[in-house]
Amino acid sequence: MQNRIDQLFAKKQHGVLNIYCTAGFPKLNDTLPVMTALQQHGADLIELGMPFSDPLADGPVIQDSSTKALQNGMSLHTLFTQLAEFRQTIHVPVILMGYFNPVLTYGVEAFCAKCAEVGIDGIIVPDLPMAEYENEYRPVFEKYNLHLIFLVTPETSEERIRKIDSLSKGFLYAVSSSSTTGKDKNMNDQQAYFERLKSLQLSNPVLIGFGIKDKATFDTASAYANGAIIGTAFIKAIEHSQDIDKTVETFISGIIQ
Repeated sequence: MQNRIDQLFAKKQHGVLNIYCTAGFPKLNDTLPVMTALQQHGADLIELGMPFSDPLADGPVIQDSSTKALQNGMSLHTLFTQLAEFRQTIHVPVILMGYFNPVLTYGVEAFCAKCAEVGIDGIIVPDLPMAEYENEYRPVFEKYNLHLIFLVTPETSEERIRKIDSLSKGFLYAVSSSSTTGKDKNMNDQQAYFERLKSLQLSNPVLIGFGIKDKATFDTASAYANGAIIGTAFIKAIEHSQDIDKTVETFISGIIQ
């Protein structure tokens, strides 16, 4: 079966909205209600964070959500239990985003097999070195039709971007600037970087992340790439929500209306 991420980009090349949420946040059993609301109200893609105690690439808001999810009792085992039948109702592509240590502890092949079993489409692992993936783990990911999505930054050389493009499947995650998630940035300051990426005519679609928080930043990113990823702003929106569905509806309508 064709990967759902590929299906998405085959039919939608512009304005793709990927929203990040942390599994088990705000409450342990909010994972599926949040995902359901995201699909219902217009997210094209869901990036589901696997909480980890040392999330290097994440800013304080997402780190805090990760800590709270772990305190709530979230673990990979719990997450896979929650996701056991999610494909009965969720049809958009879903990516797991997290760090390599828990995956290694779970067992890389066991993890990939479980992802395939429940219906996960792709994985983002910021601390998995490209060479290690290419030389050791690529056949395992491909065996289970899981797209590994790499990150590129303004400092990534053209040679390395092209190498990453050749190894990646699904899309490239273009980090808008070299910092952690959630930092306030002027998207227009990154224009030269975005234009450079666009000029490379890469084989994979590109989504821009880090600092995308509202309609203006989403539209700016979408002008240079296939769409954008929103994380920190969404986590802030749902953190104290009394009505997840309504909060998600309001948040997404503010981005795409």
